[in-house]
Amino acid sequence: MTPPSSPSPSERLLATAALLFAAEGIRAVGIDRLISEAGVARASLYQAFGSKDQLITEYLRRQHDIDRRAWQAAARDAGANPVDQVLALFDCAAKAAKRRRYAGCLYLNAAAEFPDRTHPVHGAVGEHRRWVREEVGRLLAAAGLAGASDIAKSVQLLYDGGLTGSKLDRSVAPIHRAESMARTLIDAATRPDPAT
Repeated sequence: MTPPSSPSPSERLLATAALLFAAEGIRAVGIDRLISEAGVARASLYQAFGSKDQLITEYLRRQHDIDRRAWQAAARDAGANPVDQVLALFDCAAKAAKRRRYAGCLYLNAAAEFPDRTHPVHGAVGEHRRWVREEVGRLLAAAGLAGASDIAKSVQLLYDGGLTGSKLDRSVAPIHRAESMARTLIDAATRPDPAT
């Protein structure tokens, strides 16, 4: 029987970055600490990623993949109703908030740490946010909502606010309130116009 192989240096760097960046912030964690806690040689970071900026971008893209899979699983578990699938996003956020000790939205945190909009972090953050908005819009359109893409923008704004409130209050209550507000918004959009 072949023993399981140990994680590669790039895997160890990404795993260490995920733990440290979420807990302490990206800029607060220096390269020396990342290398030391990952147990890799300095050259490994540059061979695998080229720079800390590229490691940060890969960390965000990997987190996007993790979050995307979690929401897709939660949406499947929510059943066939597209609105319930949309609202599963908030349930995922509440679970992640507890697990991450109320660190807030990792993507918004990263964008705030790098105010230069040309920094590669903004590309990764933008990809994640665009995907969320498009998925919410697609599901709302499947539910028959007119103006689904505009409603999706409002749902995303509520989601952002819920995560920010959760970070400040160290509670999932703001996320649940944002979910309730999103449901009210969606319900209002699905009711027929009494004037017609």
